Amino acid sequence: MNRRSFIKKSAVFSAMAAVAPSIVSAQGSAREFKVGLVGAGGRGNGATKNLMEAAKNLGHSIKVVAVADFFEDKAKKAAVSYGCPENMAFGGAKGYHQVLASDCDIVILATPPCFRPQHFEAAVKAGKNVFAEKPVAVDGAGVRQFIAAAAAAKAKKLAVVVGTQRRHQGVYLQKAKLLASGKIGQIAGGAVYWNQNALWVRDRRPDDTNAGYLANNWVNWTEMSGDHIVEQHVHQLDVVNWFLGRIPVKATAIGARHRRRSGNQYDCFSVDFDYGDGVNIHSMCRQISGTSNLVGEHFRTHNCEFVAGAKVVKLLDGTELALEDCGHADNPLVHEHEDMLKSIVSGDVLNEGEQVALSCATAIIGRIAAYTGQTVLMSKFLAPKDTDPDYYNQNCVPSAADFEKDGDVSLPPENVAPVPGK
Repeated sequence: MNRRSFIKKSAVFSAMAAVAPSIVSAQGSAREFKVGLVGAGGRGNGATKNLMEAAKNLGHSIKVVAVADFFEDKAKKAAVSYGCPENMAFGGAKGYHQVLASDCDIVILATPPCFRPQHFEAAVKAGKNVFAEKPVAVDGAGVRQFIAAAAAAKAKKLAVVVGTQRRHQGVYLQKAKLLASGKIGQIAGGAVYWNQNALWVRDRRPDDTNAGYLANNWVNWTEMSGDHIVEQHVHQLDVVNWFLGRIPVKATAIGARHRRRSGNQYDCFSVDFDYGDGVNIHSMCRQISGTSNLVGEHFRTHNCEFVAGAKVVKLLDGTELALEDCGHADNPLVHEHEDMLKSIVSGDVLNEGEQVALSCATAIIGRIAAYTGQTVLMSKFLAPKDTDPDYYNQNCVPSAADFEKDGDVSLPPENVAPVPGK
């Protein structure tokens, strides 16, 4: 989907949000949506509560009918909190199959990211509408699997909304519309950031298998999260792709591991994304405690510099531009669910699968460029197997499928990070 067509569709849903009560009456009586939750951690439970709030705002309701988590005790705890029968809580790497076998209308996928493509493909085959947390893949195989499943979902007219909530946030929608209007020209360059303190570490417990340790401490392993450039900084890279209306041609990067005491990820990345036509975007992300924080997206055109999340846009001569009201001024984590529900009710379903998978691909080539010290071409990363088998086979191990096999998975070397040039 190109930039202009996406903005047009976003405008429709923004307008709908502003008249939510009339939407319900126009499209039929209030509905009870049955929901299955796969991944009962902080983001899974957060997304469930956001979905409940969104349904309430639209005059609908949510009933959680099944829950799965790698750790069965977490699944049971979440199920009880939502009034879901405990016998509908499932553990282990295969528990999601039982959730998909339930009568849920919508499934929330919020496990560690490496599982997302496998779970998404299964959800689409089961005929479920999907809310999938970002990122949707950690490697090339996952990107391809997710894009194929998104196409299958489109054919089945299933809604697919992904947790890149800036696409459902008023100030970002305003900037996208402003760019589409041509009033400030095209983006000529910019810089995007996600710099913050280090995240949590969960030490290995005496009874942990390799699979259990990886699943519990997932945010520190590239094989599980994609590294923080993919797991977290994908938000900013998705905004860049959205505003430019295309994906980068190539990435050149540096990165390093300085202070982490678990897993195998880097602490920081600095990437030059070349989008062609003379447009380069600098990407920086860091997770190091005791350093300054900076999260946001900065762009320049021929006559304007603006911050994507700011409420005001001024030309270089100081003239302040009027921004169109796009609604969606409140919590974007709720608005994304409202947009999904409205699309299901209307039958004109949202499908964000491919666009977010390509944003994940953007982050992944940035990671590979930093890990290897090589310039990585997006065309090679996305190429068919017989075109460039080296890129095609550069995937993370263990894979999601490995977790479902009998026996334990292999643990990657811990506290050993990639060395560029080797």
